[in-house]
Amino acid sequence: MADSATPSTPLLTDELDIVIPTIRNLDFLEMWRPFFQPYHLIIVQDGDPSKTIKVPEGFDYELYNRNDINRILGPKASCISFKDSACRCFGYMVSKKKYIYTIDDDCFVAKDPSGKEINALQQHVKNLLCPSTPFFFNTLYDPYRDGADFVRGYPFSLREGAPTAISHGLWLNIPDYDAPTQLVKPLERNKRYVDTVLTIPKGTLFPMCGMNLGFNRELIGPAMYFGLMGDGQPIGRYDDMWAGWCAKVICDHLGWGIKTGLPYIWHSKASNPFVNLKKEYNGIYWQEELIPFFQSATLSKECTTVQKCYIELSKQVKAKLGKVDPYFVKLADAMVTWIEAWDELNPSGNAASEIPNGTAKGT
Repeated sequence: MADSATPSTPLLTDELDIVIPTIRNLDFLEMWRPFFQPYHLIIVQDGDPSKTIKVPEGFDYELYNRNDINRILGPKASCISFKDSACRCFGYMVSKKKYIYTIDDDCFVAKDPSGKEINALQQHVKNLLCPSTPFFFNTLYDPYRDGADFVRGYPFSLREGAPTAISHGLWLNIPDYDAPTQLVKPLERNKRYVDTVLTIPKGTLFPMCGMNLGFNRELIGPAMYFGLMGDGQPIGRYDDMWAGWCAKVICDHLGWGIKTGLPYIWHSKASNPFVNLKKEYNGIYWQEELIPFFQSATLSKECTTVQKCYIELSKQVKAKLGKVDPYFVKLADAMVTWIEAWDELNPSGNAASEIPNGTAKGT
């Protein structure tokens, strides 16, 4: 499962889109060319839509800027964040593929301890195609990997596992720290490569990082909303974590799993901790209310689809977190708008429905 060599045949080339949010030219793709070139890219341009984003030759891509988002979604475009990497979730919405891999433009190819370049995308695909074990923890971590199995005492009735909805990858070099931790550990770098994948147990939350992330869009896509962040909002840098908390509650309810661990990417750039602190300040305060909310959140038996789960969760956000700050009332409304927009672009039973293309396309 952890083989980092380039595969002779790339996996799921017709069933996976790579989503990249950016404000700059995508020179970083050159390093990823051996792994990404067989796939279709969806690039979501943040910031000034009049700026031209250059994409290296030879990649098959669609590029959407803010004007495209407004044109395609109309009034519902209000649910897509501006001047924040949360804009990436627009790419999830317009994709027509079964799987999504999303990566930040300051992430490069890492090497495993033997010196081989890690094909992060291949490992995410393997994670997503392999069952999870959310209902009973296996002390050898992922029992489906070569050289591992279910340990003594693991119930045979649970060994078939559950579908994997999300594959959460990690990072070498610059850790994914919040601003206070960045400030007290400015020189810390992650040099530990831990060769393992494990399923996050049912009932356990985790802080999801969106810079190296794969998911089964058909299963969990409507829950992968990165919220209202950035420009005009009182919070930033909580977009991926919000999506992770919502998705985890829904996966627990519907009986799906989330894996974390391999693959690693090389995170090259530490963001400014003082700028981050300004973005995170409210979140650091609010998360002490958010975590208990998600820990205690339950969904009714009538919630049989991700959309129904998400709408019910939005009602709970408005009722309970709206007391923490009016922002959460606005966020709850945006959650509903997101689902409405998702269903418009992804009508059930018509996965290949036509949507307008972005302003730029490449082959």
